[in-house]
Order: sequence, then structure tokens, then C-alpha cells
Amino acid sequence: MTITDDTTRTTGPDGVGTEFTAAKDAARRQEAREATGRRVAKLNTASVRRVIEPDTDVVGSVGEGAVYGRQLSTVADLDLDLSEEQWATLSREELASVVVAGIRFESLLMSGFAMQLAHAPSMSDPRVTYMLHEIGEETRHSRLFVRLVTQLAPKAVSPLDKGLPGWFFRQVTRFVVRRPATLFTLVLAGEEIPDLLQKKLVEHPETDPFVKEVNRYHRLEEARHLAYARLSLPELWAEASWFDRFSVKYLVPVIVQIMFDGMVHPGVYETVGLPGMATWRAANHSAHQVSTRHEATRPVLATLLGAGVLQAGRIPALWRRVTGVDRQGQPVGD
Repeated sequence: MTITDDTTRTTGPDGVGTEFTAAKDAARRQEAREATGRRVAKLNTASVRRVIEPDTDVVGSVGEGAVYGRQLSTVADLDLDLSEEQWATLSREELASVVVAGIRFESLLMSGFAMQLAHAPSMSDPRVTYMLHEIGEETRHSRLFVRLVTQLAPKAVSPLDKGLPGWFFRQVTRFVVRRPATLFTLVLAGEEIPDLLQKKLVEHPETDPFVKEVNRYHRLEEARHLAYARLSLPELWAEASWFDRFSVKYLVPVIVQIMFDGMVHPGVYETVGLPGMATWRAANHSAHQVSTRHEATRPVLATLLGAGVLQAGRIPALWRRVTGVDRQGQPVGD
């Protein structure tokens, strides 16, 4: 192998030389980065055109009783004998738990964006502007979610916030914000999973009208957030450290599984007299919840395959487990 100032030459067994010009590769990468920048600039324009202030544009309050149909509950498959009053309490507690999980996740996303902004090489990059747009949108979402949780007035106490689970969550947040490819893969999961749940809530005829309105609003802006994450991941993957890449392949699917299972925490079930941990484990292993997890996480896997992060035929076992696919990425067991 002979190395010149901008060219690497390799010679194969047949004696034919093949040149790989570093300058041309760099030019192609720069061209791709500029093309992505132009697409991000369009997202900036869209963000400016439609600014929704939830305090004035999403008004109202949650009604009395159950807030969605029993078919959407985490315990839909468990054949529980719940009274109407118990069901109403459970639905409100489940929804509050999911919303609180969303607030916490969005705070993690904003922390990661703030870290990237603090170290951005150029403040004129359209990505910087977009991250500022998204932080602003996420704060508005979170204010609306806080209002919704306040109206739901949950009583459940999560055992996952204390002890080892709480310690684990704190370590994960510190780990994630420092690793961009890991962060954006989790952003995809943190957007795709709620998007499916919100779609089901909006479409179901028994969902509370105000809950529907909140979810319509959130899905509208999250569509842009998903677009940005999908645009950014290939760039971040190309620049990722070996450990960031290892994390995306082998640690992130574990975190995604924990995220999904923890959205409705065990304390929720105790509010209607059910055994917390036992019901939580049964719910998360039920056909209803497993099918929902597969449906919600497969778009994340599709993005990773499309970005070249994972390859069909070599999908790691942990990603196959959380998404319910085979090595080729084809659904199994549904």
C-alpha cells in the first residue's frame, strides 16, 4: 500500500490498482452534509409557520370517569374483573404514568440538544436553529403535559423512581446525552412509541375529547421531530465513536425495552387493589403489550436499517427481541 498526500492505492491479486481518493470522499461527505442542511432548513421554515401555544390554543380539561376504552389498556388481555369505578381510576392512572414518562423523556432530549449546542462548531448551521426550535416545542409540550397530569391527579407512586431502578435511570441519562448516535436512536424510540399510542387514542371512539385534542397537537409537531432525527442519524453514525456504535447496537435495545415497559409503572395497578409488580409483569408479557411494542419499535429498526446502522441478515439478537423480527428484519410471532 502506497499512501500519498490525498490518495490511497491498493493492488489486488491480479495486479490491478484501485485508487480511493480521500479528497473525493471528503467532498462527497460534505455534499451530503450540505444536502441534509438544506432539508433541515425546510424544517426550520415549517417550525416558524406553525407555532401552537398550548396555554391558549389547546384549552379545556379532562372529563369525569374513564379517559379511554378498555381495549387500549395495558391490562386488556388479563381478563380482570374491574368495576366501572376501578376501570375509570386505572385508565386515569395509566394515562398519567405515560404522560409523566413523556415529560421525563423530553427533558432528556432537551439535555442532549443543549449539550450539542454548547459544542456546536458553527452557530450558523441550520441544525443549531432547528434544535432551538425543537427545544422550544418540547417545553410547550411538557407544559401541556404537566397541565394534563395535574387534571388527572394521579395517586400512584412509582417504585421505579427509587432504589436500583432510580439509580439506573440517572446513570443512563448521563450516559446518553454524551453519545449523539445513542441519543438520536433513543429519540427515534421516544418519538415512535408515543406516536403509536397517541394515534390509537385519537382514533378510538371512547377516548376523552380533551385527551384526543392533546394527542392531536403533540403528534403534529412530533412529525417534524421524527424527520429531524431520521435526517441526522446517518451523519452522527458516520462520526460516532466505537463505543457509541456499540451502544446503539447492543445497549439501546435494552434501554428501549425498559422505556416501553416502564411507561406504565407497577404502582398504577395498586391504586385499584391489584398486586403491583405481579400485574405489571403480566401486562408487559401479554399478547396485547408485546404486539404494541413490536408495532411501535419496528419503525425505529427500519430507520436504523435504512441509515446503514444495522444490516438485514445481521440484526443483533436484542434488537430482534424488542421488535419481534428475524435476522432479516421480517416480523415473527405476530
